[in-house]
Amino acid sequence: MNLSVLYRGPLTSCNYSCEYCPFAKRTETKAQLRRDQQSLVRFTRWIESQRQHAWKVLLTPWGEALVRAWYRDAIVALTQVRQLESVAVQTNLSCGLDWIEDCRRNRLALWATFHPTEADAGVFRRKVRRLHNLGVRVCVGMVGVPEFLEAIMTMRRELPPEIYLWINAQQPRARPYTPDELKQFRAIDPHFELTLKRQPSRGLPCRTGKSVFCVDGRGDMRRCHFVHRVIGNIYDPTWEHCLHPRSCPNRFCDCFLGKAQLTADSLHEVFGENLLERLPLGFSTPRPSR
Repeated sequence: MNLSVLYRGPLTSCNYSCEYCPFAKRTETKAQLRRDQQSLVRFTRWIESQRQHAWKVLLTPWGEALVRAWYRDAIVALTQVRQLESVAVQTNLSCGLDWIEDCRRNRLALWATFHPTEADAGVFRRKVRRLHNLGVRVCVGMVGVPEFLEAIMTMRRELPPEIYLWINAQQPRARPYTPDELKQFRAIDPHFELTLKRQPSRGLPCRTGKSVFCVDGRGDMRRCHFVHRVIGNIYDPTWEHCLHPRSCPNRFCDCFLGKAQLTADSLHEVFGENLLERLPLGFSTPRPSR
């Protein structure tokens, strides 16, 4: 069976201080960070042991993962796992990139997010180009803050055209976007609407809980990040028994990661097999260098 797992351990801290993000204001003790590391190592070893399935993994921490060495080590290890097709992670790219050389880069994908108040645009773009040249699948993301519009336009202009730049709608907002702002965001990211509008979802068939599921640091399984009921635990030998078709119990689906799994939605037609990598069809994939 082809399975996708979204892993979110205890990590909630970030090295940036973006005013629109609550996680930038959090810190963790050494004990909490050690628990996060132990949880990730355990999850990585579990994936290595699951040879009966083909896997895709997306690391989705509430914070910046790649400034922590154990996340870089885990990704290097996961890209070596024979039954794993890809491992993806969202990152602000503030870490060094030399560790990428140790990965099987054709199995690695990065959601590289740029925050204009926190990072130098030129340095960020050079890192993105380096990743692309190394054969890593990379997309670039920014938050749709109207005050950042000029920076977003410049980023789009200065990036190679084959690299997708996505814009997440700012939520919540003090005021609605103006028609001109919407027009400009749509011109940069033709799929901007995916994060702008709530998707009615109650009762709709969804891949989550069948071929896609979320795992926390304890190994508890949930169908997705937005349905909180635990359906099993990966460290229980019977974990596969909890996987079966389900419809969505929520009135709305608000996030790309959730909407991507609704079988009634058109996202599969937009992204094909690269939903977890957030790479739309039509954007070229770099030739793997390893």
